[in-house]
Amino acid sequence: MLTRQDDIEETPLLQQPEQPIAVKARTPLPWDQFWIILVLHFSHSLVFKTLAPFTPQHLSYYIPQTLAVLYWSRLSDRIGRKPVILTAAFTLATTMLWFGLSRTYLSLLLSRVICGAFNGESSIIKSMMMDITDATNLPKAYGYMPLPSMLASIIGPLAGGSLSRPADRFPGIFGQSQLLKTYPYLLACTVPALCSTIVWLVLYFRYKEASSVPTRAPLWEAIKQRFSQWSYAKRFALSNNALLSSEEANSEEVPSKSLPLRAVLTPKVLTVSANSGVVTLFVFGIGKLLQLFYATPIELGGVSLDPPHIGFIFATGAFADGIFQLLFYARLHDRLGARVIYMAGLGSGIPVIILFPVINALTRAHGMSFIVWFAIGVQRALIMIMDMCFPCIGLFVRAAAPSRASIGATNGIVQLVNGVARIIAPGCAVVFSYSMQEGRDAWLVYYFYAVLAFVAIGTSMALPRDPSLWEERQ
Repeated sequence: MLTRQDDIEETPLLQQPEQPIAVKARTPLPWDQFWIILVLHFSHSLVFKTLAPFTPQHLSYYIPQTLAVLYWSRLSDRIGRKPVILTAAFTLATTMLWFGLSRTYLSLLLSRVICGAFNGESSIIKSMMMDITDATNLPKAYGYMPLPSMLASIIGPLAGGSLSRPADRFPGIFGQSQLLKTYPYLLACTVPALCSTIVWLVLYFRYKEASSVPTRAPLWEAIKQRFSQWSYAKRFALSNNALLSSEEANSEEVPSKSLPLRAVLTPKVLTVSANSGVVTLFVFGIGKLLQLFYATPIELGGVSLDPPHIGFIFATGAFADGIFQLLFYARLHDRLGARVIYMAGLGSGIPVIILFPVINALTRAHGMSFIVWFAIGVQRALIMIMDMCFPCIGLFVRAAAPSRASIGATNGIVQLVNGVARIIAPGCAVVFSYSMQEGRDAWLVYYFYAVLAFVAIGTSMALPRDPSLWEERQ
């Protein structure tokens, strides 16, 4: 009997690789809700792109956002995405106006701190997209996500650069406005504030929660539960009947109960969080290194480009990246799979690093000739491939979530790790300045980034060959 049972159990496993893989029909994208997510992503990106011409993105925003993102993400699993994202949109609108009306550095700093602390959009947008899609159409949805960022990269700097200090730039139109003379950045900040206000109205009237997310917000119940946990007496004074009735009420309100944080921290979630953090540190570090490399004099290891040329390279790269992912990411995913694309993206980071000293050597020998611009173009093309790591990570995040009701918490953990990586990334670029000092090894920065690339490749070995394998084992 044991031998026969073993044969029965082993035979399907041995024959499974020979069976043809069933191809699921792709579910159409739910455009009635997906366009709202795209507009929301545009509004979120527009804030930072508008501030870029006159305000650096300093830690006063990123640190509070990183500390609060997990809280907002977990809260969205309990009360729904809609109230959390409405809070974030309202915060963006009000803090942008606050920023424009600031006359002291302290007021400006507080506006950025509050904006970061109450803004959980970076995680909630991903959770909203995963709520309305499945494994068949999520890759196509990710192909559209760079488009809002691309548009914001064009509109934001134009609005921020041209509308800041309007009384000085356009004296014939705004020269008589005492308000704009007193608050020179108010008009520029009004653009993203108005956009966030419009998005708030669209979300309130048009966005519908997915079936896997709470349809109404039992916020008062959540507050009462939180305070009851702080009181030892209250926690043990609850009767069994009250507990049963509370569980029945929650089961009616929420399709599936969200898990506690410890239950969400599964090996799958930790694996995808580690991969996401390392690739974020690497890609964002490369971005910071590019800014220094383009502006550094040739004799110190850079290419000595002026700001207009640097802006042209980044703008062209953002535009090409958005079009490339829109046209090819979903097709490449269907043909190659998420892990192959992810590994190819990480592998492209190696020639990206090698091209830094090559471009500098070509510039020393030929100046800013065609061959130098060609090498810069090749490097930007490789960075486009590297950027495809992020939608691949998104697919693994969805597959790693312990349940549909814990997608928000899973995204929050990943975004927390990514936030730490974004804070550290500028420090990685400092290695470039250190290596350029007299008596230092000029290749030190490239050794550092090469090690970081190999760490990312090594971490990726823990991922399955396809996200669906994780979903099948749940």
